[in-house]
Amino acid sequence: MDWGTLIAAFLEWSNGLIGAFGYVGVFVVSMLSSASIFLPLSGFLFIIAAAPFLNPLAVGVIAGAGSAIGEMTGYAIGKGSHKALKRKDVKWLNRGEKWFHEKRGFLFIVIFAATPLPDDVTGILGGMFRYDWKKFLLASFIGKSLLNLLLALSGFYGAGLIMGL
Repeated sequence: MDWGTLIAAFLEWSNGLIGAFGYVGVFVVSMLSSASIFLPLSGFLFIIAAAPFLNPLAVGVIAGAGSAIGEMTGYAIGKGSHKALKRKDVKWLNRGEKWFHEKRGFLFIVIFAATPLPDDVTGILGGMFRYDWKKFLLASFIGKSLLNLLLALSGFYGAGLIMGL
């Protein structure tokens, strides 16, 4: 079996899956893949596959929203860790919290969310440093939307190139 046939079969399978679940499926897959802490569950392939059949801009934004909500699991873990570590008087916790609030915490979250870097760490740190959850959610949404939009556009234009070959 050649690559063209394999890709065409994958796109046909994706079309059926996306036809059944549409944008709701994009949201749920993105949320679940981001909610997994340190596990290699990636919704990237699903986003790439959904884009040729749905509006790629909408796919990017909806996947960004689902991913940002999923990142709140790491934030919650960090929030619980803060309470446990605070009892031990950990000095780095106070320094990190000060840096996160006063310096570039928002930008740090956006950059990690916009790349395939393991951004579970930013959620844990955000919760641990008691960063405002609304700012964390907004920064995650911005970064995840950028990443997912890039993935959706590559799926949208890539499928056309592949199918045209």
